[in-house]
Amino acid sequence: MIKYSLACESGHEFESWFPSSDAFETQRKRGFVSCPVCQSTKVEKQIMAPSVARKDRAAPQAPNRPMAVLSEQEVELRKMLRALRDHVEKHAENVGDRFAEEARSMHLGEIEHRSIYGQASPTEARELIEEGIEILPLPMLPDSQN
Repeated sequence: MIKYSLACESGHEFESWFPSSDAFETQRKRGFVSCPVCQSTKVEKQIMAPSVARKDRAAPQAPNRPMAVLSEQEVELRKMLRALRDHVEKHAENVGDRFAEEARSMHLGEIEHRSIYGQASPTEARELIEEGIEILPLPMLPDSQN
């Protein structure tokens, strides 16, 4: 796991954990990384200095970052989103980056309809919706990659 210091286009700074650098880039490009303050998805990594422990002085205090404590309702919502994701992953076929192509082929009747999930770029997703193809973003929760 990698912790990144991030900032949105409005300058709000926050931190988030990712399984890898590639995972961060993939999630950022798909619009899944958003600012907790303004919800902007225009997010970039900030320069980070490595943390090296020194015994001759006290540890520096990290700057305050936006955090959240979830209410019981939000915890329940998270459980429902996790259940939805688990259900889809268990009962649908993962077609990976062929998602847009497969969804379009099913919509046009070129192949048999079945439940699928995979990856699509924001442009591909927008095109599918404009073509009248019903799609739903699969929720990514912070613990999805743990």
